[in-house]
Amino acid sequence: MKIELSDHFTYNEIFRFTLPSIVMMIFTSIYGVVDGLFVSHFAGKEEFTAVNFIMPLLMILGTFGFMFGTGGCALIAKTLGEGDKRLANSRFSLIIYISIAVGALISALGMIFVEPIVALLGAEGELLENCVIYGRIVLLALPAFMLQMEFHSFFIAAEKPTLGLIVTIAAGLTNIILDALLVGVFPLGLIGAAVATAISQVVGGFVPLIYFSLKNSSLLRLTAAKFEGRALLQTCANGSSELMSNISMSLVGMLYNAQLLAFAGEDGVAAYGVLMYVSMIFMAVFIGYSIGTAPIVSYNYGAKNTFELSSLYRKSLVIISLSSIVMLLLGEVFANPLSLLFVGYDAGLYAMTVHAFRVYSFSFLFSGIAIWGSGFFTALNNGFVSAAISFLRTLVFQIAAVLILPIFLKLDGIWLSVIVAEVMAAAVTLAFLLAKKKKYQY
Repeated sequence: MKIELSDHFTYNEIFRFTLPSIVMMIFTSIYGVVDGLFVSHFAGKEEFTAVNFIMPLLMILGTFGFMFGTGGCALIAKTLGEGDKRLANSRFSLIIYISIAVGALISALGMIFVEPIVALLGAEGELLENCVIYGRIVLLALPAFMLQMEFHSFFIAAEKPTLGLIVTIAAGLTNIILDALLVGVFPLGLIGAAVATAISQVVGGFVPLIYFSLKNSSLLRLTAAKFEGRALLQTCANGSSELMSNISMSLVGMLYNAQLLAFAGEDGVAAYGVLMYVSMIFMAVFIGYSIGTAPIVSYNYGAKNTFELSSLYRKSLVIISLSSIVMLLLGEVFANPLSLLFVGYDAGLYAMTVHAFRVYSFSFLFSGIAIWGSGFFTALNNGFVSAAISFLRTLVFQIAAVLILPIFLKLDGIWLSVIVAEVMAAAVTLAFLLAKKKKYQY
């Protein structure tokens, strides 16, 4: 039975509606991990380090897709809740057209400046060369990657979350199959991994573009769009937290790499790369749930249905709390096998990675509330509070922790810093949720 945004959401309906977006985000994370696995085992530790080193920069350049997707979804779902489907489709189309143009511009600039930027970050010699090779190939597909990130949210607002999952699986399988061929069978190494990633992003971005361009049964369709500067500003404001979050995480990732180079050399960067790959899968559960519930929040906010808004708020707190405990337990249980999967070929690197993973896993206990809270305020079209949570969580708290703790605790201070940052972010999120409860009546 089809679930609509206007339905009353029980726990069962919440799980059914958000499951496709959760699986979608997990699958997106997994096929990103596959790149690392193939490069690590078939190309070598140096190439694996290069992918980890360049990835934060590539994520910064592609993160505008998150901004347009989450920010635009909040505005469009709210517009649908207000009963104006024509205006919702016009705004949806405008956001897509603008994001394609922005993606092409960023791609061109990235191709030109990737080498001096990576050199400025500290890469040199073979590491610099490998970063530039991988980066320039992936940047060719940047507009498609941005669209892929946007359509994650728009499929849900269009009441087609399962279709969004199918597209994501198709893109993921494309990446996995091409990785196996271009890296595992044919010795193309880093170049093969980059080509596999780029082609998979084209599948993930352009297939939905074709679907929404044609007549379809969803709530959304690409049409002629009227330019609305105010709507674009609202979209950017709504999505500023996701933009800030992803840029901040990438900047912090660069800082972590610099600190790890100083305290543990290239092995430290490789170990951190494993943590990032695996933590993306764990965080995907929280991000997927946030993305999945956001259109419901926005729709009911636009429809002024405070009863349903309050119900969803209470249920989400329960779900996030229980999920956080499960994430911690899974992190501790799988620290050994996941580390072995990535770097089992190097005993010293394996031991460092297992220890780091066991420490890092405690951050899962606190990260869910901040991720969901930021997305909740985005859905309420309150970009300021959402951005404040993301800014503090992913930039201020993490930078302070990763700069201060290693002074006293050396390498362990780097692994512990994310836990300290997540605890502080969770406290800030709870304070905002309590402070704004009366205003939004949830």
